[in-house]
Amino acid sequence: MSASVPSFEKSFKGKKYIVTGANAGIGECITNRLLDLGAHVFAVGRDDSKLPPAGPNLTPIVADVGDWDSYDKIKALGPVDGLVNNAGVAFIEPFFETKKDSWDSTLNVNSRGIVRFSQAVAKNMIDAGIKGSIVNVSSTIAERAIPEHVAYCASKGAVNQVTRTMAIELGPYGIRTNNVNPTVVMTKMGAKAWSDPAKSGPILARIPLGKFAEPQDVANVTLFLLSDFSSYVNGVSIPVDGGFLTG
Repeated sequence: MSASVPSFEKSFKGKKYIVTGANAGIGECITNRLLDLGAHVFAVGRDDSKLPPAGPNLTPIVADVGDWDSYDKIKALGPVDGLVNNAGVAFIEPFFETKKDSWDSTLNVNSRGIVRFSQAVAKNMIDAGIKGSIVNVSSTIAERAIPEHVAYCASKGAVNQVTRTMAIELGPYGIRTNNVNPTVVMTKMGAKAWSDPAKSGPILARIPLGKFAEPQDVANVTLFLLSDFSSYVNGVSIPVDGGFLTG
C-alpha cells in the first residue's frame, strides 16, 4: 500500500518564509497566500510605509535587495523554510538609450540581489539542517526578448542561470532552487504599463489562452515549488505564460 499523501496545507503550517518585494503585486499575493496557509512570513521591502503591518504571523523587514550589505540583516532573521526572490525593477529604454544607472540598478536588484539574499538564507538553512526551497521570480523574456527591455532581459536571463547554478551547489544539502517565469502580469503596475493595445496586442496574439497572467497565477506555481509536492523538482524554470513560449 502506498504511503498516504499529506495535505497541501501541511507543507506550510507553522513554517517560516521570506518574500522580497512583498509590499505589492506578486509579492503581496504570495505573502497573503502563505499567511492563509498558516505560515510565518518575513515581508521584505525598501519602504517601511508600504510594507504590510506586523501581525502574529507577519514580520515586516526593511531591506534593499540591491544593497550587497543587506546580507547581514537577512542572515540575522535566522533559519527559514523557504525564500521567494520576487523583488524586481524594470526600466523601459531603447537599446541606444540605456543608461548606466538603470543598467546597474536592474542587474543589482534582479540578479545580484538574488544571489546575496540566497547566500544568507541558504547558509542558515544548512546550519540548521533544513531542506528548504528557494523560488526565484524570473520572466518569459529571459527566453524571448522584447524591445526596449535590454537591461531587464539581461537580468532575467542571468536569473535563470543563477537558479541552475544554485540547484547544483545547494542540492546536495537538500535545498531546492527553481524559477517561476511569468509573462506580463496584471498587477496595478502591469495593467498601467500594458494598457496600450498597440503595445500589448503583439504579446497577447502569441498567447494561446488569450490573456495576461494574474498575480494568483504566479502565486499558485510558487506555492507548488515551495511545497512538499515538488520535493523532487530542482533547477527548473516553469513558464506561467498561457503558452506564450510555445509558438
